[in-house]
Amino acid sequence: MEINQPLPLLGGLSAAQFMRRYWQKKPLLVRQAIPAMVPPIERGALFALAEQEEVESRLIRHGKAGWTLKHGPLPRRALPPLKQPGWTMLVQGVDLHHEGVHELLRQFRFLPDARLDDLMISYASDTGGVGAHFDSYDVFLLQAQGRRRWSIGKQSDLRLQPGVPLKILENFEPEQTFVLEPGDMLYLPPRYAHDGVAVGDDCMTCSIGLRSSALGELGADLLARMAQAYSEDLETRARPSWRAIATPRSRPSTRPRRCPPRCRASRARPSRPRCAMQTPSTARSANRSPSPRPTCGSARAAKCPCPMPCSAWRSTGARACSTTRGTSTSTARASARAGPMPR
Repeated sequence: MEINQPLPLLGGLSAAQFMRRYWQKKPLLVRQAIPAMVPPIERGALFALAEQEEVESRLIRHGKAGWTLKHGPLPRRALPPLKQPGWTMLVQGVDLHHEGVHELLRQFRFLPDARLDDLMISYASDTGGVGAHFDSYDVFLLQAQGRRRWSIGKQSDLRLQPGVPLKILENFEPEQTFVLEPGDMLYLPPRYAHDGVAVGDDCMTCSIGLRSSALGELGADLLARMAQAYSEDLETRARPSWRAIATPRSRPSTRPRRCPPRCRASRARPSRPRCAMQTPSTARSANRSPSPRPTCGSARAAKCPCPMPCSAWRSTGARACSTTRGTSTSTARASARAGPMPR
């Protein structure tokens, strides 16, 4: 959401202006924050939620005997008659159970998500209320149906009435009073005392509560979001990519495995053929000769008439020395045409 865009919900103020001028500083009254306001939930559906075990609900009465409090679930028969004055029913977290109420809460997304807590609905008969009190968090009071009179003040004396099941201020000193019609909204910063009393029957007020600014809560919310994002990233990395599946390197190789170097070195190397005029001693010295193309070993000692290198040192390994005993030149050429000797 654009923070500099004027919002009808804030009386034409942008989110940035509201945060700078009013947020946790002073109250703000917005007339017709939601024009032609329609209750986000019907009375019967609200009473049905109060009957459920998983929904938090409370019934508060104020009469001659003082204040009484009853926790839910609240079946319909446990509620006083609608025309009986002085009672209030509170249903907590209605946005979690009703889509229409959830859509109403989404209009307050100009605030950080870590701040939004829930949306509570208060249904009251004539003169019904919960007494003068203060909250430790920011709150938006949106009138959805009927009328309610709000008395507010920057209370310095925060002592509570003893022996009362509710946290009601002992010496409440109101400074301002407003009567909210359907669609009107009142913002109150933390620890700002207020007392709301229904004016007439069928009064429904939506209370948008915000989490406190404690660093521990905001830090826990931030860590939870980071952990969720990290787990999603790990899940994405664990999925095999189609590129990795299609790459040739990932396929099993069909080439035969190469023998390790130590294994190859341990193989017995075949003896090299030598010239017939070589003696065993000269053959051993010729095999140890580092020269890439040595001549016949007998050429140095007996002046072998063979003009070419010894066949043992040629790459083809097919030509024999022309002075080989018992082998003619034609036989040597025939052996050369037969192909290379196996190595």
